[in-house]
Amino acid sequence: MYDVIGDIHGEDLKLEGLLRHLGYLPAGRGYQAPRGRQAVFLGDLVDRGAGQRRVLEIVRAMMDDGQALCIMGNHEFNAIGYATEDPRNPGEFLRPNRGDSETSRKNRKQHSAFINQIGEGSPEHAAWVAWFRQLPPWMDLGGIRLAHACWDDGAVEVLTDAGWTPGKSLDDAVLLAVHQKGSDLEQARKLLTSGMELALPDGRYIEDKEGHRHYQVRLANWRDWANALHEVALVPAGQEPQIHGLALPENFRRTPITGAPIFIGHHWFKGQPRIESGKLACLDWSAAAGGPLVAYRWDGEEVLSNEKLVWER
Repeated sequence: MYDVIGDIHGEDLKLEGLLRHLGYLPAGRGYQAPRGRQAVFLGDLVDRGAGQRRVLEIVRAMMDDGQALCIMGNHEFNAIGYATEDPRNPGEFLRPNRGDSETSRKNRKQHSAFINQIGEGSPEHAAWVAWFRQLPPWMDLGGIRLAHACWDDGAVEVLTDAGWTPGKSLDDAVLLAVHQKGSDLEQARKLLTSGMELALPDGRYIEDKEGHRHYQVRLANWRDWANALHEVALVPAGQEPQIHGLALPENFRRTPITGAPIFIGHHWFKGQPRIESGKLACLDWSAAAGGPLVAYRWDGEEVLSNEKLVWER
């Protein structure tokens, strides 16, 4: 049985409180799971919070002891690119951070808390980046399926065909390929770790909680019942006018989720934690912005229930 845990973003105190709440006991640098259970982390362990090293220590220790599993979030993927030189652009990195462009400034700001705590270019930094490469972009545990932002069978197949699967580290060839703009591999990686996005018309943008402008809007493509864009567009409060008058994308699929339940994070939900449907739960409830760190205690059920959510504020 699994305890699936959402985005932590360096909130070590919330993580330790949640693990204790779930009945996990301190063991070495990590925690020991209750008998018959295992923790599963949905990625985005890093960036933002003050306890990033401690979060990483706990998760890695639990994985090494067989007490936990973990998939890759977009922030771990970004951390790899931030620290990997771009052979096609000497002096720059796969995730640009050396120049004075808006993109480089945004990337440095987003990753600054991690860099400041770990030490940019230090042996510890290199070791954590190498460990991030071991995290898979998706996981199918039979009874449940896990992806950081959304589950997509086609994207799973594309990455599998390229050799990036659970149990295999992200090698240099695939890393470069998933940074190739417009490639199928790039689109598959984005879908699983960052979700479906809709490009906004010229002049429109979404401003996030940190003041960054995004020229795409995230879509909750698992909401098969939706008939209007505002029902699937995930925009911060006050940003709704940016999607006014826009229609759903023509390729928006409305196929109900079948098979094993799906767990995702990534989307910074707010308010009272709740599942999206009996087949999908988002467990990111803005832990790094004053919200709770949320887990779902899965006991083999085929239909999810709000009663199985557990959280720590």
